[in-house]
Amino acid sequence: MAAPSNAEQTQLQDMEEEQAAGMERREMESDEEEDDEEQEEEEGMGEDDSDDDEDDSSEDEKENEAEIQRLEEQLSINAFDYNCHVDLIKLLRQEGELIRLRKARQKMSELFPLTEEIWLDWLKDEIRLTETEEESNRETVYELFERATKDYICPDIWLEYAQYSIGGMGSPGGIDKVRSIFERAVTAVGLHMNKGQTVWEAYREFENAILSTVQPPPGRISSHEEQELLNTQLERIHTLFRRQLAVPLMDMEATYAEYGEWSEHGVPETAMNLYKKAMQQMDKRRSFEESLLVAEPPKMAEYQAYIDFELKDGDPARVQITFERTLAENCLVPDIWAKYTLYLDRQLKIKDLVLPIHERAVRNCPWTMGLWKSYLLALERHGAEHQIVSDVFEKALTAGFIQATDYVEIWQAYLDYLRRRVDFSKESSKELEELRGAFSRSLDYIKQDVEERFGESGDPSCIIMQIWARIEALHCKNMQKARELWDSIMTKGNAKYANMWLEYYNLERSYGDPAHCRKALHRAVQCTTDYPEHVCEVLLTFERVEGSLEGWDVAVQKTETRLTRINEQRAKAAEKEANSARQEDDKVDQRRKSKSDKKSQKKDQTRTRFGEKRKAENNDYQGKWNEDSASKRHKGNGEQSREEYMETETGLSGRNAPPGYKPAKKGRQGAMAAAQKPNDDKPELRNDNSSVFISNMAYTLEEPESKLRTLFETCGPIKEVRPVFGTKGNFKGYCYVQFESPVSVPEALKLDRREVEGRPMFVSPCVDKNKNPDFKVFKYNTTMERHKIFISGLPFSCTKDQLGELCKGHGTIREVRLVTYRSGKPKGLAYVEFADETEASQAVLKLDGTEVEGNKISVAISNPPRRSMADLPGSSRLMADIMPRQAFGARGRGRTQLSLLPRSLHRQSGPASKVENGSAAGPEPGPGSASANAAAETKPLSNSDFARMLLNNSVPLAATARRPESPQSHLPS
Repeated sequence: MAAPSNAEQTQLQDMEEEQAAGMERREMESDEEEDDEEQEEEEGMGEDDSDDDEDDSSEDEKENEAEIQRLEEQLSINAFDYNCHVDLIKLLRQEGELIRLRKARQKMSELFPLTEEIWLDWLKDEIRLTETEEESNRETVYELFERATKDYICPDIWLEYAQYSIGGMGSPGGIDKVRSIFERAVTAVGLHMNKGQTVWEAYREFENAILSTVQPPPGRISSHEEQELLNTQLERIHTLFRRQLAVPLMDMEATYAEYGEWSEHGVPETAMNLYKKAMQQMDKRRSFEESLLVAEPPKMAEYQAYIDFELKDGDPARVQITFERTLAENCLVPDIWAKYTLYLDRQLKIKDLVLPIHERAVRNCPWTMGLWKSYLLALERHGAEHQIVSDVFEKALTAGFIQATDYVEIWQAYLDYLRRRVDFSKESSKELEELRGAFSRSLDYIKQDVEERFGESGDPSCIIMQIWARIEALHCKNMQKARELWDSIMTKGNAKYANMWLEYYNLERSYGDPAHCRKALHRAVQCTTDYPEHVCEVLLTFERVEGSLEGWDVAVQKTETRLTRINEQRAKAAEKEANSARQEDDKVDQRRKSKSDKKSQKKDQTRTRFGEKRKAENNDYQGKWNEDSASKRHKGNGEQSREEYMETETGLSGRNAPPGYKPAKKGRQGAMAAAQKPNDDKPELRNDNSSVFISNMAYTLEEPESKLRTLFETCGPIKEVRPVFGTKGNFKGYCYVQFESPVSVPEALKLDRREVEGRPMFVSPCVDKNKNPDFKVFKYNTTMERHKIFISGLPFSCTKDQLGELCKGHGTIREVRLVTYRSGKPKGLAYVEFADETEASQAVLKLDGTEVEGNKISVAISNPPRRSMADLPGSSRLMADIMPRQAFGARGRGRTQLSLLPRSLHRQSGPASKVENGSAAGPEPGPGSASANAAAETKPLSNSDFARMLLNNSVPLAATARRPESPQSHLPS
């Protein structure tokens, strides 16, 4: 094949180049088509994504709208739901619903004071709206700022207020308005030690900006008017520096240095002196400010300490700013508001300052009745209009108090206010009719609204009706209305109380007549069930003073009949209570016996098992012993035999044990018993004037000797401490402590009832009761103690100090004694001794039925029951009920109940005598005694006298011959 020519080669190259170019072009076209397709796909996907975002946003909007509607419905039901208001405002601001947002904020601000954050958000939103609206709308924002500054003292709100006012300086009087706002700001928060400095600095910056506008340009001589304006502005700035340096603020040093740089002549001497005094004040308060900076909210303890310091220091402005700072973080603490308003009422007494604080207090804590009551009194004190006082009272009724007594007390405060408005010199007036209408409305309100809500009236003693009756009797001279009111009081369950009848009697005594007094007392005798004796005594006293003989007889008969019936009822109640107590004791004894029987059965079972086991072991041991004996016999005597006594867990045993050997006790009990044994030969420490007896200690007390020695060493030098142990080495819970000197005993007795490991120990004198049988540390009184009251139903947490505070308002208290168990646990009982009977009687009338920490207590005159044989130590109540009371001798009564003594030998009085050789002998009679005279008249008996006595009594002569002594000498004394 021929090779191609040059022309053909050139043609082939051109064809190849065209093919290559065509392939490249086709590849590029295909790439462009793919890019177009991808772009179309991406555009299609973008359209789908935008649709999805629109769907999601619409769903979120629907959900938010549904939540907004739910919150609005909830607020329509309960407008005082604070959290619901906050959530609604947050959602509306998120959705940009400005019109609805403004309404929601307005509604919340009418019910509650708003926090600093809510106010700042609201103000910023309103400021943005006014930037695009007309200038006239700036006044609306100013009004909003004024409302914001009244809720709490917040430096940031005042700064925002001043900055906003600077934007309106272009209007006529704008500069003066800005200055007035700054002046109010430094007055309100300029004393704030942490944030007050920012307000002062903003004020100075504003004045410096004004100064730059009145300074002449360089090289130009100012006119006289311009120079005066310049000097006035410079003096303003100097004054601001001096005022700020006179106030103790944080970082005062920087302000002082700035003043020195700004002033051409340095810091004046007057400003320097003010600065030094302010630094001294700052040093006193620096610790409080530092503790607030590091404390965690709500910082109540730190603020309380700060307030107490400022109250002691006595600067009203600083006291006020400290209270305001506290309330800004603890606005829902009623005690702080109460303390703040009380200070203002008693110290400042400025109407424009006091009343706004009271209004803020009830807005922050509307559920606190005490704040509303103080508000009503402050309005009356500062001469507020009657309509304003009435409106505040109506708001108080809708505030939602937490207990029924709060409504009764707020009604009492309002009725007192209305009573003080009435001029009782006039027979009829508009104010008097309003007062009567308010009394009637209060009774209806308590009966309907309060009882339906709380299930109780809140006024069980009908205090409001009592006050109304006294007003009618005293001021209106209308005893008929007063008696009608007291009839209503008695029909409400108060007729059984003596104090209610005595209140009515006193009313009749003061404003009524003797006939109605007598009628009231007769009704009281019939109806009273708590203290009928007191009412009967008052009736008899009344008849003694003003009654006739006929009236006296009727009163005596009626009181005796009533008291007899009352005593019978009390006897039945006491018998019923005794039966219940006896049944309870029987149940306790039965349970104890059942428990003892079970324990005995368990011991028997244990012994049986142990015996069987021991028997089996003995059999094994006997077999082994026989084997060993046999092996010994085979081994012979040459080998060493085993030990013929062995050591066991209980000591040495065996036939070669040491003679008289007893097993040693192991463990702690054995050691204690061994320690106790040497002391057994010592005489007891009783009968010693330098000793005390300790009892009621825990049996589980470890090392009692060392612990008691440590405890009683403070009373004086100790000679010996002797704890008493049982036979098994266990501590028996009591001991003796002997001191070196009797002077230590009174100090040791002061430790009585001191707790030792959670149990009170009893410390008493060491007295031998065999020689002093009448000695008692505490004597049980069995007679009525009219100067002492008995209180039952006390809470177990009640202390002697609390009980003394409760009773001291009714008389002079001599002693308060709480009744406890031996373990120290209180029984809820107490005795309170007063100076005389009258005070005790008044305390019973006033305290009976009152509540102490939620417990209703019962109070009565102390009248302990007689102590029966069952109450004596070591006696059984059951045996005391079964056995009749009878006298026993030293060894009890003999087996026979017959007397073997002839009647003629019975002596009516005098000691037993002996007959020796026909003469009666006896103890030496004392001079001048009856027994001496009888002995002087006694003659020797002859044989005929003996025969006559024996024949009269038919006693065999042999029986008499065997009795040389009178049998009377052997009878029990």
